[in-house]
Amino acid sequence: MHETEPRTSEPSSAERVGQSVTVRSLKHDGRLQRRWEGRVESVEGTLVVLDAYFAEEVRHPILGTIEAGTHSREFFWTDRWYSVFRFGGRGGRLRCFYCNLGTPARLEGDTLSFVDLDVDVLVRPDFTYSILDEDEFEANARRFGYPEEFRARVRDSLEELRRLVETRQFPFD
Repeated sequence: MHETEPRTSEPSSAERVGQSVTVRSLKHDGRLQRRWEGRVESVEGTLVVLDAYFAEEVRHPILGTIEAGTHSREFFWTDRWYSVFRFGGRGGRLRCFYCNLGTPARLEGDTLSFVDLDVDVLVRPDFTYSILDEDEFEANARRFGYPEEFRARVRDSLEELRRLVETRQFPFD
């Protein structure tokens, strides 16, 4: 009788569907900025889609009060320098999209992590949008010594997000 070797590789995409994961948003120095729980809806190539619900009420300076139980469908890529959150409102209507610019997501075990690079894009239900926190990005770029690559990636990612929103391409379709 042969003993089975312990499994050391990551689960397949199909095996991840339904898996609970902890999302860890980090600062450039590795400090935890925030964390939350989500469930893997799908993994297709470099795209990881999560379903999450706010566990508690959050008061956000731009979004206002986000009630406990608010649904968030979250799109993370392992090769793109941003993520997109679709916040649902009552009855499933679109509340807004919220885009975080950051390093590509890393899905390892039951943890999805990324480094938040401060700049955000708020996309309203009518697809108008605002770019937020560019001053925070500049301050943290100096504080943490962001490499020039990060500045270039943020600029390129902002342009890509603008194009996707303005042409209503996935995930803004």
